[in-house]
Amino acid sequence: MKKIKEVIVVEGKDDTKQIQRAVDADTFETNGSALSLDDLEQLKKLQQTRGLIVFTDPDFNGERLRKMISQAIPGVKHAFIRRDQGVPTEAHGSLGVEHASQATIKAALQSLYTEEAPLTPEFTRQDLANHDLVSGQAARYRRERLGQILGIGYGNGKQLLKRLNVFRITRDQFNVAVKQLDQEAEHDKS
Repeated sequence: MKKIKEVIVVEGKDDTKQIQRAVDADTFETNGSALSLDDLEQLKKLQQTRGLIVFTDPDFNGERLRKMISQAIPGVKHAFIRRDQGVPTEAHGSLGVEHASQATIKAALQSLYTEEAPLTPEFTRQDLANHDLVSGQAARYRRERLGQILGIGYGNGKQLLKRLNVFRITRDQFNVAVKQLDQEAEHDKS
């Protein structure tokens, strides 16, 4: 079983259990969507000594936590799963990492991103508009699918633009992903 050096930040004990089925790792549980100042101080110390991987649920609260941690602690790594990879098998469960397969968790931990502010942004809102990612009937679906292809999670237009730039997605990576989106759309029409 692969040992992860960094501490993985998760939302709860069920996330910890599922991650530890997939890899040998220590976790820090936020116990929900709130973080105290003490929690942030502990996370800062962990980032300095071991490094952090933020691996929150692909929902509103998970994204909220991810943003709070990223703003308070520069240089943390991010692991993402798609929404469809975190769907519960039972009707009463909620969307989350605890429902992801071991293979999905391993893949997410092999495709980490670190936020770095680009010197000059590679992408602009016009790039998103040119590829129907911010307006039109299919824009939400196209953003979600693009985030899946690139492994950077779902975001609205503003969040997607920020992620493309801070995760330093290259123009080539973006173009390949958009081409795949367009091919999928053509295939769906036929």
